[in-house]
Amino acid sequence: MANEEEKNLIEILEENVEIDMGKYIKYVQAPQCGAITTFSGTTRDTFQGKTVLELRYEAYVPMAIRCIKSICSSARSAWNLNSIAVAHRLGPVPVGESSVFIAVSSVHRADALDACKFLIDEIKASVPIWKKEVYTNGEVWKENSEFFERRLELGNGVEDLAGRVSSGRKVEVDEHRKKGCCAGKVKVEDNGATDSR
Repeated sequence: MANEEEKNLIEILEENVEIDMGKYIKYVQAPQCGAITTFSGTTRDTFQGKTVLELRYEAYVPMAIRCIKSICSSARSAWNLNSIAVAHRLGPVPVGESSVFIAVSSVHRADALDACKFLIDEIKASVPIWKKEVYTNGEVWKENSEFFERRLELGNGVEDLAGRVSSGRKVEVDEHRKKGCCAGKVKVEDNGATDSR
């Protein structure tokens, strides 16, 4: 659907470019829509008792955009949506600033609310955007809990997604569970072997 693509605005923003939330809300507004749902992911000042200075994001931009387009397509197949806007920053994001913003419009609120939650969960689980948390006493690259949960859900015994598995198990990579995102789905066949762990 060419028209569907026209109703999606997906942007991966360069370093030090703040998200203009008003721009994305305006993009999804339409007279036939009774609901606009937004999500803004912001940098908080602490994490597990550590003082956070900023978050830093890196991405493989062409694949990230392709993945987000696929996630938007999956959302459209599940809910009656008018427009979707997704923006994600790269580089440093100081405390209090937004790193990701999603706006979704629909005729009725239930579709926009459900789709907005689906979009952020899927983006965090499968899009190649990496986050480093910078503290007053160090820094660490973070794996999103959604990615970790997806990995466990899909792998069920897989050591990693690069193909290292327990002895006797076969790994197949299938398409994304909805509409073929860049994230592979891992299927493990046991073939009667016992796990050596």
